[in-house]
Amino acid sequence: MTTQTVTETTAASAETTASPRRRGPGLTPYLFLLPYVAIFTTFTLVPALYGLWISLHDWDYLLPGKPFVGLDNYGALLDSASPVFDFFWNSMEATGIFTVASVPLLVVVPLGLAMLLNRAFPGRTLFRAVYFAPYVLGVAVIGLLWRFLLDPNLGMVNAVLGAVGLPADTPWITALPWAWISLVGVTVWWTLGFNAVIYLAGLQDIPAELYDAARVDGAGRWAEFRNVTLPGLRPVLVFVVINTILASANMFGQSYLITQGAPGVETRTAIMYIADEGLRAYNMGSAAAMSYVLTLGLLLISVIVFRLFREKD
Repeated sequence: MTTQTVTETTAASAETTASPRRRGPGLTPYLFLLPYVAIFTTFTLVPALYGLWISLHDWDYLLPGKPFVGLDNYGALLDSASPVFDFFWNSMEATGIFTVASVPLLVVVPLGLAMLLNRAFPGRTLFRAVYFAPYVLGVAVIGLLWRFLLDPNLGMVNAVLGAVGLPADTPWITALPWAWISLVGVTVWWTLGFNAVIYLAGLQDIPAELYDAARVDGAGRWAEFRNVTLPGLRPVLVFVVINTILASANMFGQSYLITQGAPGVETRTAIMYIADEGLRAYNMGSAAAMSYVLTLGLLLISVIVFRLFREKD
């Protein structure tokens, strides 16, 4: 080995030794995650596990004794002879009716509205604000407002219908199917602005070059919508559909304030019955079991939606 080679090898070794080693990220990512993990654990994970524990007991929060009953609360929901069977599944049916009636409207109508608001026209910003404005109101405000407007005897809706020569005695909140029409209509009016804003953000992320290429290929409006808009909105559609299903299945305030479950208990949703069973009848164990059955059903529906909207090769 020559002297020059030895010198070069020694210099390379010295340079390698002198250069600092690369270190991993260390604890920094975990420190950033710590606040979220702490909040999630405190307000989501711990209450969920505690609720599961409650569902395994005969839990009356006013009494000191809370005997362990195992899966009896879940079995009662499947036993037609139990006192909660009919009430619970009737409330689940009401929840299903509301969800099936409201979700398609809250998916399709905001999409059409967002496509209109995505175009350039005078006053576009004003219209965006007008359609979104009802969503900033709380459910208590919406419920009480429409309770008075839809009152069959004193409500403004029937008064206006009568003034234009239409029937003025429609039982909007006291008979079927008008009670469902009222609940679905109020919910769509109240929340479509939120979904429209989500759609609008997704539409603005679709590259304009894709539409230009579609027009060059001779595609019409429907072809553009089917081959460019819908594929570009796939992630947004998944979010909107699942979020809307979960929100509709957990509907409580509208029914509680507008129809109060009437007529009879036909519009009493699952969440409304669970609240009554747990807080009024003091059967927290049974109410917790009902909530987990509802959660399992929504989880299965969410999985189905993900599979329907997944990208296919």
